Amino acid sequence: MESKNEIALTENEYSDLLHTAINQIHSARNALALQINTASNTTYWNLGMLLHDRKIEGGYGSGTIKRLSVDLKEHFPDMGLSPRNLWYMKQFYERYCKSDIKVQRCVAVLSWRKNVLLLEKNLSDDEVFYYATETIHKNWNKDLLLNAVKMNMYEIHKNEFRDNNFTSILPAIQAEQANEILKDSYNLGFLGATEPLAELEKRLVEKIKVFMLELGTGFSFIGNQHRLEYNDKEYFVDMLFFNRKLKCLVAIDLKIGSFKSEYVGKMNMYLSLLDKLEKENGENQSIGIILCAEKDHLDVEIALQDVNKPIAVSDYELIVPKKELQTLVLEEMKKEVN
Repeated sequence: MESKNEIALTENEYSDLLHTAINQIHSARNALALQINTASNTTYWNLGMLLHDRKIEGGYGSGTIKRLSVDLKEHFPDMGLSPRNLWYMKQFYERYCKSDIKVQRCVAVLSWRKNVLLLEKNLSDDEVFYYATETIHKNWNKDLLLNAVKMNMYEIHKNEFRDNNFTSILPAIQAEQANEILKDSYNLGFLGATEPLAELEKRLVEKIKVFMLELGTGFSFIGNQHRLEYNDKEYFVDMLFFNRKLKCLVAIDLKIGSFKSEYVGKMNMYLSLLDKLEKENGENQSIGIILCAEKDHLDVEIALQDVNKPIAVSDYELIVPKKELQTLVLEEMKKEVN
């Protein structure tokens, strides 16, 4: 029962309150998990160093390792001190003892099962740092980490173009954060591409929680078809978010077809209006994402060349057979012509 003095919240205000509360609980749980992992891994590191210093060899099948496992289990039955794990601990220490401190810090907060997976894959320090960082930031479970390694996501990430002008427009720190948080390609396969692509925005809004996870961390949904009024004219932003880490509004313009240079001018105007009408004191300038089905890096580069607002052009992947996708796009193009 509401008290007389309680101020009624709108649906959007309540939704934002709920989302913020959920994020805070998740953050607290993740922070606790990281502390537990760090404490456990410190123990495993020290045990591995001990085995290394005592020159214990022969793998987990050696007599010394087997005997040590039995005796340690009597004192610590719940620590997972099997012969195999003891050997992994030695490998863990030997693998990272000479690595850069940033690599050591990343693996220190991973769960032991994920660390064992990375040990088994014989990765370079750069690869370990990438997969460990992605796992921490995106809260990957072991299966997701395994699939990322199998798909060679590190090489894909290393070689991909960044179709935005963040580096030239934003301060260095914010540009780095924006490139880390905002993606160059978005997987929207969860939407199901069995309906016309003109329904993309509607389905995005319906499944906004899933889409926000795909976007990255720190996003709060403000609304779709967000209305801006200036000089007796109305403008509508397809989707508007606020990112707590970037401390700025993020506007998204959805396109069902390939990238066109005129989309940049439209987004540039949206960002100018958002900065003029809605950006609050202490917030950074607004960022725009043009989300389209396909893009050409050189076309994007030319279109963004003299633009003074931070804009990224990203494509989306719809997990659907190529022939079927082409048919859907052609149908939408015919509708636009008619």
